[in-house]
Amino acid sequence: MSLLRSRPLIVLVSMVLLVFGLAPGKSAAAVSGPKDSHAHGTPPRAPVQRPNVDKLGPLATLKGTIPIKRSTSVATSAAATRAAAADRVALRALIVAVAPDDWGVATWKSVLDRVGARYDILYSRAQALTAADLVRPDGTGAYNAILLTNNSLLYFDGSAYVSGLDATEWNVLWAYERDYGVRQVSLYTAYGTWPEDYCLRAGTEGGIGDTPIATALTATGANVFDYLKTGVNVPISLSYVYRSTVAAGCAADVIMTAGSDVLGVRSTSTDGRERMALTFTSNQYLPQADLLTFGLFRWASRGLFLGEQRHYLNADVDDWFNSTDHLYADGHLETDPGYRLTSNDAASTYTQQNSFRAANPLAAAFKLNIAYNGDGANPAAFSSCLAFLSPDPLTSYSRCRASSFAWINHTYSHPKMNFTDYATSRAEIQDNLTRAAALGLSVDPTVLKTGEYSGLGVYHPDPNNDIDPPTDFGLASSNTNLLQAAADLGVKYLHGNMSFGSHQPSCFNCGIRHPLEPSLMIVPDWPTNIAYHTTTPPEETLFYNSYYGPGGKFPYWPVDQTYAQILGHESDVAMQHVMSGSVYTHTFHQGNLRNYGGNQSLVFDWLKAVMAKYNGYYKVPLLTPDWGTLARYVESRTEHFAGLAGVDAVHDRVAGTITFETTAATTVFATNAAAAGATAYGTDTIAHLTLTPGTPVTVPASVRP
Repeated sequence: MSLLRSRPLIVLVSMVLLVFGLAPGKSAAAVSGPKDSHAHGTPPRAPVQRPNVDKLGPLATLKGTIPIKRSTSVATSAAATRAAAADRVALRALIVAVAPDDWGVATWKSVLDRVGARYDILYSRAQALTAADLVRPDGTGAYNAILLTNNSLLYFDGSAYVSGLDATEWNVLWAYERDYGVRQVSLYTAYGTWPEDYCLRAGTEGGIGDTPIATALTATGANVFDYLKTGVNVPISLSYVYRSTVAAGCAADVIMTAGSDVLGVRSTSTDGRERMALTFTSNQYLPQADLLTFGLFRWASRGLFLGEQRHYLNADVDDWFNSTDHLYADGHLETDPGYRLTSNDAASTYTQQNSFRAANPLAAAFKLNIAYNGDGANPAAFSSCLAFLSPDPLTSYSRCRASSFAWINHTYSHPKMNFTDYATSRAEIQDNLTRAAALGLSVDPTVLKTGEYSGLGVYHPDPNNDIDPPTDFGLASSNTNLLQAAADLGVKYLHGNMSFGSHQPSCFNCGIRHPLEPSLMIVPDWPTNIAYHTTTPPEETLFYNSYYGPGGKFPYWPVDQTYAQILGHESDVAMQHVMSGSVYTHTFHQGNLRNYGGNQSLVFDWLKAVMAKYNGYYKVPLLTPDWGTLARYVESRTEHFAGLAGVDAVHDRVAGTITFETTAATTVFATNAAAAGATAYGTDTIAHLTLTPGTPVTVPASVRP
């Protein structure tokens, strides 16, 4: 039996990340450490730079108010009049911006694209707004949510500040909102009355830097953002803030405050329209945007939209039964035999998992995913949780606790599979399943995670070069023998790596149909900076600073970081994924589960740090689907986006229903469509509907207040 020392791929998250508390220009280091069992110090590619988060500035202001033309109506035909009376509106949002470079466009698009909602964008500087844009020929309202990037849409035309909407266009928009009962949200709002009065009056204003200001939600705000925990402090940073007051006697409810200052209101216009407004910028990379924009969109749409949002926490631990290189705290690297988990480590992992669940009710169903290499297991080891007399205590304990973890086929002996032949590829997949069955490990045969994500078009052209970063040749350069063997054995889903562009899906929480074997879908993982060859805090700290400290290979921090600081940075990156609703798992390695003392390990240190931050913001649960369920969800999300353009959903307020129609067969997610099989998440229900052309599907609507 050979115990191969596993190596992770170099990981570089090309997706732009913003880390809480970092100064502008700082980056969330998203590269792993050495990838090779023979050479220490493989250089990762250039560190990911955080986007420049501009605090922006104050909005231009105009005096006065645009008069509301009460005779204005968008019901300009008999059909429109009937439809307005029937209250029929499509489940579709309209973003109203100044121009494509309007910062609020990216912020609104970020949440809508994550959800999977249907929306249009009106760039008001260049496009006129007419009633025909808002009402369909049959009189159905085209939109059930109006999302402004800011309340005035002003821009400088070379001589003066003018609005992208003139007075007539503002009245067309307001008349639509009034006649069809559609809500409006302004993402960034100055006090004053132009073009209309939100009841906000002058207080103080100015920019906020890296240090966040504390905020509080009122009872009204807490109802709007009911997925956030009671008493939550939404940190506002790197923003321009209007600290406002509310005009006495004005029809407005405060939703958010900073001390005695008003930062958000829900108000009713003189003609009865419902509006919501925030008084600070919310760049899409800022935590405040992750926390608030979904709630704003959900309020505007009354909770009815195509798509959905949930939060997930998943962790893979690769190379169980195998061994990995071991970087010691004094800097020397052991490659033979390296480090292999003991039964004590495995028992500690079981204890830590139970303690983690008990301490975190929002993650009560959490279960580690164990990617195993069966060649390292001893089939003669009996099943026992007291395995000291076993020929292989780790195998015995693993058999005893088989149902406590979710097992993933990681190939039998963990070879590089970039150029393996068909027979070898098939044997690596099948033999690992056979070994799992002999050990009593339940494994989903449709899921495969190859060693180093090999065989999927990412490798160094020199097979003997284990020092330099691999090249992403694209999925078209995948090993066809591996693909064919996997498909023949019933594999449907292959783990990919978000480090590589060719593994990054084009839509959120989606997968990629393999271009050479469409029966296989690539489902990517998130990498972490908990290095594969570290087992204790001093080892991880040594590694991290050797890369990102002032004397490191990629100097980033001005001083060496402590282990606590490293956990803070890494959990910040993970929280960006969790807050966004990303379903993809985070990857670790078996040595990271070493019980380094007192039932503690690097993996659970990371998990507890992420969970502490999540508990500080949310009250909705973190979901941990097993890998087969996760992959099938990703497949469904991929189909949702593929068919989204052909799906039309219309809410009939009188009938209390939503009717879905499609131009091509597809499945879609829909929030608060009370269809059979819909599942609850927080105070919403999420349906997954199968649609066929020519067959409308009508279900009850669960409208949010």
